Amino acid sequence: MSSPTAPGAEARVALIAGIGCYLIWGFVPLVFQAIGRQGVSPWEILAHRTVWGTPTALIFVLLAGQWRQVLAVFRTPRTLAWLMLSATLIASNWSVFIWAVTTGRVLDSSLGYYITPLLNMAAGAFLFHERIDRIGGVAIGLAAIGVAVQTAAIGHLPLISLALGVSFGAYGVVRKQVRADAQTGLFIECLLLATPGLAFVAWLASRGQGHFGVSVATTAWLLASGPITAVPLVLFSWCARRLPLSVMGFLQFIGPTIGIVIGVTEGEAFGPLRALSFVFIWGGAAVFAWGAWRRSRTILRAARDTVEAAAE
Repeated sequence: MSSPTAPGAEARVALIAGIGCYLIWGFVPLVFQAIGRQGVSPWEILAHRTVWGTPTALIFVLLAGQWRQVLAVFRTPRTLAWLMLSATLIASNWSVFIWAVTTGRVLDSSLGYYITPLLNMAAGAFLFHERIDRIGGVAIGLAAIGVAVQTAAIGHLPLISLALGVSFGAYGVVRKQVRADAQTGLFIECLLLATPGLAFVAWLASRGQGHFGVSVATTAWLLASGPITAVPLVLFSWCARRLPLSVMGFLQFIGPTIGIVIGVTEGEAFGPLRALSFVFIWGGAAVFAWGAWRRSRTILRAARDTVEAAAE
């Protein structure tokens, strides 16, 4: 009796998880800004993010029963090397993001995450010979125009946006090569980054420049940076396997949209030309999501036809 409703119930839970992870990512700038107002530098924030992300990621590994997989990765030099590279890329992404949102550049960070899926599409074509259909070409073209208009609006290339988009896109490409589940990969990445992070925190403390333990508020914010890092990534990995590509295509624009609202609310420059650049970016994102929706419907229809044919 419960089998017909179980898939629907799981889909609803996955949708809630997906919305939750993108809401967290959308409001994360406010968290790092709050830490920054305590006098904590972006580098110290990054160090604590890696240090406290490690025990949080470990909890998820233990809950998923993946400890043996963790040990297997350390016995496989190739997999460990890929995770070292992915850890370097995600650390680069985190450092640029933290610096951007704590120095009044939330709009730049939002643009970066709008163009990330389109950069992923382009990378898939160049690196994995994936075919870009007409819809994908239009989406990439609109995004390229948006970046060009953004360049004209600010007088130079949007380097922060491009750095975020390229680093996160490259991170996704590298993680495709890793033979490990998301929780295992995240834990090992955090573990690799926590070693220099902990050394940096200890060095700051030895010079009397560290902020951990200075006040209850600052310490609580720094401790929270760990769960804020690990929880949305785990939610994302869980819901991505249970939701159609079309749904994920729409959900992934929640975060940068919230970022735009935050940036505009905080008084960042958003003149007509810059607004026009986002119109093109939104257009490319909408076309991308529509294409993903069409592809998912085609795949679903083909699967349904196969099942019906087998039943006959």
